[in-house]
Amino acid sequence: MGKKKQRTKKQLELAKSEKKKITEKDGVHPEWYVDAKKQTEATLPEFVRHLVHDFDHDYGTICHAVAAAAIAGASALDHDAEQGGITGFQAGCVMWEFLCNWLQEKGPLRLVRYEHMLYPQYADGFAKTIPPSVWEFLQTEAKKLLAEPVRASFAVSEVREHWQSIADGRVPFGYVVKDE
Repeated sequence: MGKKKQRTKKQLELAKSEKKKITEKDGVHPEWYVDAKKQTEATLPEFVRHLVHDFDHDYGTICHAVAAAAIAGASALDHDAEQGGITGFQAGCVMWEFLCNWLQEKGPLRLVRYEHMLYPQYADGFAKTIPPSVWEFLQTEAKKLLAEPVRASFAVSEVREHWQSIADGRVPFGYVVKDE
């Protein structure tokens, strides 16, 4: 990797003054998501440059810019790669890979789509059940956390007691272990 170009304080101030200062209330970001889905390999660099350099982001708008850039990258590959034309199933796989790798999630995850509560055929998805593999994961992790002296010493007593309860075989929060 090359060295990052060092810019003077004056250059940084000038660059910042040329950017449009925005907040979420300005409503600029919804269009980014629309535009993101239109990106190709050829248009992607300019789209990302626009998000990076044309706006003075705040705490919220930078999140939208990062999300739009990620969607733009996915869209460009979907449009231009030989294996493009991503199916709904593949898009779901991409979402889980992004979620796990961006957030560095290591355990089993579940996405709850509350709009499915409107349809009786989705009742099983809202049952307070976890599969045996998730229960085994929770018990293993609780035991690991309790065995780490530094980690356990920083946890408040209620958390340590909760870990111990799981390690001892008590399923938390009213859940039941059940094969799905």
